[in-house]
Amino acid sequence: MVSPGILLVDKPAGLTSHDVVARTRRAFGTRKVGHAGTLDPMATGLLVIGIEGATRLLTYIVGADKTYRATIRLGQTTGTDDAEGDILQQADPEAWISVTDEAVAAGITALTGQISQVPSAVSAIKVDGRRAYDRVRAGEEVVLAARDVVVSRFELIDTRRGDGHIDLDVIVDCSSGTYIRSLARDLGAALGVGGHLIALRRSRVGPFDVADAVGLDLLEGALTLTPAEAAGRILPALSMSNDEARDLRHGKRLAGQAERLEGTSAAAIDPDGVLIGIVEKRGGDLKSAMNMPEADR
Repeated sequence: MVSPGILLVDKPAGLTSHDVVARTRRAFGTRKVGHAGTLDPMATGLLVIGIEGATRLLTYIVGADKTYRATIRLGQTTGTDDAEGDILQQADPEAWISVTDEAVAAGITALTGQISQVPSAVSAIKVDGRRAYDRVRAGEEVVLAARDVVVSRFELIDTRRGDGHIDLDVIVDCSSGTYIRSLARDLGAALGVGGHLIALRRSRVGPFDVADAVGLDLLEGALTLTPAEAAGRILPALSMSNDEARDLRHGKRLAGQAERLEGTSAAAIDPDGVLIGIVEKRGGDLKSAMNMPEADR
């Protein structure tokens, strides 16, 4: 029997997130595998994988803040806002040469904080039930609505000026739903020379770090975080007695226990250290918002 758990994988370039899920299914011998947030094939880095009943925790991970290391190329615009697309426009030499370090810094500052961002047309966002990138590949024109995101850190690490372009190495801390490709596009547009993403690596998802991830060649026998360990990183942990654990697992509320919870939800842990599920406040009571499957306890 496959034990439920959260697996941290360091995805290489050239594979889709679904490819990694498929390999994890083979390595662990189960179909019940999912991930918490897609990485494009070009991107590398942290992919959070749920196995068996731990897939229920993914909904609490997918909305976590993330950290990326990226390289933005100024001076060229592509159809996908990244290096996988064809170059549509190349800035004139006098345009990109005149882009000063001060102008770059000002452009980055303008894209820091709470901003309104239009996702790339080749994103995985669904439009009338179909992925935007599928519609683009079918020849449709796709214009996605702007959305509010938070870029809490947009730090320039290095600048390299090449032949016809400027490459910027950056670190970005951002809210879920932020598109780094769109930051590259918008920075280039603001500077009047165009821009796109040429490298992207996700180093953090909420409390999970790529330093703790395994490569695809080490999936067989890879250690996973137990549901209790993973949930305890995402949310505060609340210890429950055997009677409370039984009541929660049977769908009963814990009357008058809401004051035990400081935030809106917590990981309920039984006396054996096993995750019961996620509890939340309901009036003055505590109630299960999610329980782990019976087979995974």
